[in-house]
Amino acid sequence: MAAALESAVALDAEARRAFVLRYVQPGLAGLIDGSVSTLAPIFAAAFATGHNGATFLVGLAASVGAGISMGFTEALSDDGQVTGRGDPWLRGLVCGAMTTLGGLGHTLPYAIPDTLPPGWPNPFVLATSLAVLVVVVELAVIAAIRTRFMATPFWRAALQVMLGGALVLVVGMLIGSA
Repeated sequence: MAAALESAVALDAEARRAFVLRYVQPGLAGLIDGSVSTLAPIFAAAFATGHNGATFLVGLAASVGAGISMGFTEALSDDGQVTGRGDPWLRGLVCGAMTTLGGLGHTLPYAIPDTLPPGWPNPFVLATSLAVLVVVVELAVIAAIRTRFMATPFWRAALQVMLGGALVLVVGMLIGSA
């Protein structure tokens, strides 16, 4: 009975490890890349143009382009034979989709039209404020996933991703304001 229980626990641990390697890790890498690497072009476009429409198009292009790039990178970096990380194209699909999703989160507020009815807040300020709020939520989700699946203490994970995100955000704002 004890041997069967130990065997079941070992299977559960191996199944969890395989899940983390095949889905969580590529998805997390994509989400981090999409959430962080698209900050600079999106906020540079926002501060350079001051227009939501142009910023939305830049964000859409950056998000989809990054998703395609990261998807192929993940799929072509490891065929899964040596590492046991599973089907490379499935990992690539997961990574690419999460990269795109990570970039689209803070792109979507810029879909707010550049002109709003009288009495509404400035559309650019509203979109930018919402985008910054979305970035904070994205980075908190990343920290939570790292805590849950990668055994990283939440505050350390949050500090790491917030620091990285803040650096890229500031770079985008400075370049866009130049």
